[in-house]
Order: sequence, then structure tokens, then C-alpha cells
Amino acid sequence: MSEADYQRVIDALQALIDETQSTLERFETAGMVEKMPQDYGRLLAILDDAVKQQRAHTLAMLNASACIRSSVNSG
Repeated sequence: MSEADYQRVIDALQALIDETQSTLERFETAGMVEKMPQDYGRLLAILDDAVKQQRAHTLAMLNASACIRSSVNSG
């Protein structure tokens, strides 16, 4: 993947994270946590997964950039 590809995925995941956090806040404000605990748990799982995926893509992008810089500097 190119750095731009990684960045697009990271940005899309950030949008998902932001939207999920907003939904969680609305859920909590409306008192839905107690009424719909399974749905609240699913939202938390979505948030957790998106954060983990974003972290993985960020690390992969940084590693790819480091490899490119290393090969340019040694070549």
C-alpha cells in the first residue's frame, strides 16, 4: 500500500470512530445504556475494533515510510 492508501484508510477509520463516539454519547444521554445494553456493547466493540485497526494501519504506514527512507539512505 502507498502512504496515501494508508492515510485514506486511517481517515475512514477516524470518521467511524468519531461517529461511533457520537452515537455512544447520544445513547448515554438518552439513558439507553440500561434499556439496550447489548446494542451499547456492540457500539463499544465497533469502537474498540476501529481504534485497533487504525493503530495497526498507522504503524504499518510508519514502518513502510521507515523502510523507504532506510533504502534511500543506504542506496
